[in-house]
Amino acid sequence: MKLSQNFLIDEGVAERQISYACLKDGDVVLEIGAGNGILTRRMAKIAKVIAIELDERFISRLKKIKNVEVIHGDALKIDFREIEFNKVVSNIPYHISSPLTFKLLEKKFDLGILMYQKEFAERLAAKPGSKQYSRLSVMAYAKADVEILETVPKKAFRPVPKVDSCIVKIVPIGKRFEVNEKLFKRVVKALFAHRRKKIKNALLLEGLIDKEKAIPFGEERIEHIEPEKIVEICKVIESGDNGGENEKKNI
Repeated sequence: MKLSQNFLIDEGVAERQISYACLKDGDVVLEIGAGNGILTRRMAKIAKVIAIELDERFISRLKKIKNVEVIHGDALKIDFREIEFNKVVSNIPYHISSPLTFKLLEKKFDLGILMYQKEFAERLAAKPGSKQYSRLSVMAYAKADVEILETVPKKAFRPVPKVDSCIVKIVPIGKRFEVNEKLFKRVVKALFAHRRKKIKNALLLEGLIDKEKAIPFGEERIEHIEPEKIVEICKVIESGDNGGENEKKNI
């Protein structure tokens, strides 16, 4: 299967990406979308690499690299729970960035050094009040510490993409909040569907509360709300408690 993908060709960028991972003997590194092997070859000199690649053009080449286990398949269909690794270093195929990231975060590992399209990376790492702050930012924060390490110019890839990329550090933390996860996802989705509205209005529009329901932080704008406050809102919705006291304190 021949796939449309932009391959890293800048060896200096590859070296820095690997150095951020602080690889050592005994590490087992998962690489998703190994492609031409620019990361694979270097990492395999230090640690064992499990390379996932869907494009059959690269499989035989990757299998010739010592200290590399090659899995020929679609990363979105592979059960990561059946693979033992402690680090992830990858140039993520841009079209699967979101589902793949959250699939990874269901698995326990120490550190991820991942290359993303710049716009996606900025939304992933965004803080409340920033232009990039989004549903993606909140859901990532709930499961990991995320930091942009550097911007990589588009000329570092072939074919040259339309946009720059970023190397991002991800440290999974498991579950940051004690909250009903299904409700949290639903509330976050509802809020960011109406990003510029006030919180109570967004929840009303999405049918999560009725008009009489007092909600903490109900008068705040969604684009400025911290994830911790969303957790408080979820707990009030789930418990049926009147959130009026918190709302009064917030006015």
